[in-house]
Amino acid sequence: MTLTETAINGVFEIEPKVFGDNRGWFYESYSKEKFEKLGITTEFIQDNRSFSAQKGTLRGLHCQTNPRAQAKLITCLKGSILDVAVDIRKGSPTYMKWIAVELSEENKKMLFIPKGCLHGFVTLTDNVEVTYKVDETYSPENDRSIRFDDPAFGVEWGCENPVLSEKDKNAPLYSDSDVDF
Repeated sequence: MTLTETAINGVFEIEPKVFGDNRGWFYESYSKEKFEKLGITTEFIQDNRSFSAQKGTLRGLHCQTNPRAQAKLITCLKGSILDVAVDIRKGSPTYMKWIAVELSEENKKMLFIPKGCLHGFVTLTDNVEVTYKVDETYSPENDRSIRFDDPAFGVEWGCENPVLSEKDKNAPLYSDSDVDF
């Protein structure tokens, strides 16, 4: 596995070593021992999976507040996404900065996002499946959404009219939210 630092402190792009032959391919998508050697000591306790039928579906920006904040390891199993992390950890040298990484079934890259960052993605193809590991269970009372197009962040999604849930359509701006890391 190869770990690449991104422009946000603690957000890492991870490329697994893929072994292929005439039958197809194999790779380890997660190894606690290998992740610890790379410096990621997060203990994941739950796996989540999502399906998006239509290209241009945008999910985000999401997080859970303390004490139920989540670190995430994102993988795109089918199709392709532009995966986004926004640092909202006050005092962080990368506070209010965002990064975007294309994750796809072809490139098999993963993105590790620590607690204190917003997360979202937009589908670049139809029929997209995403899986993500988290280190904290889902908590409805701590679940938060922030506007995907909040001008305070200026995320460039590359999508003019995204398909949004009602929750994401009605999400507040960061400055109007109770999210505080």
